[in-house]
Amino acid sequence: MDTDDFDTALLTAAMAQAEERGWSSVSLLDAARAAGLSFSETRTRFPLRASLLLRLGRIADDSALADDTASGNARERLFDLLMRRLDVFQLYRNGIKSVLRGLPFDPPLALLLGGATVESMRWMADAAGITVTGAMGFVRVNMVVGIWTHTLRGWEKDESEDMGSTMAALDQALDKAARFNLFPADTGLNDGDLPDLDFAEPEPPLPPNAKNTTFDEKLDG
Repeated sequence: MDTDDFDTALLTAAMAQAEERGWSSVSLLDAARAAGLSFSETRTRFPLRASLLLRLGRIADDSALADDTASGNARERLFDLLMRRLDVFQLYRNGIKSVLRGLPFDPPLALLLGGATVESMRWMADAAGITVTGAMGFVRVNMVVGIWTHTLRGWEKDESEDMGSTMAALDQALDKAARFNLFPADTGLNDGDLPDLDFAEPEPPLPPNAKNTTFDEKLDG
């Protein structure tokens, strides 16, 4: 068994535990036992439970970045990259939801995962063709973090198989970010002018040809 298969097996077992009894009760040794994996290798590869969540983030990043032939503009590429990340999250949906529910009660883990998310979004933005260097690069990366956070909230509530509500939430966040010129090289913002990254709560997709009155009002505002 290579390291990727080892990590996937352990992750699957640990996420099943998280789904059943909450992330705070997950034991890596119990997960290794359930997956028939070596305790010593588990300890070597994952000295902390949080290491497994960081590995999940890397797996999601790798999946998103695997296709480097994506075409389209920066907005379209960012949409595809973030949805490919969520395709990986979808494989461990209930376990990840358990982790997210526990974050408010585990500030160190929330801080650790928050930092990892910033780095992941830096890679996603860069791959989409968004400049991430310099002072304005810092602003752009944080805008992408806001897009991801908003979309992840929508994903948590989305019970559909096709993730329609999730895609609608991502479209909504991208539209708002476009108002602050996230995608062109020149953002139109001066250093120190931070955009409002407070995205509205995701709403379910509208029926075909229906008018999104609330969102239209926001755009007119």
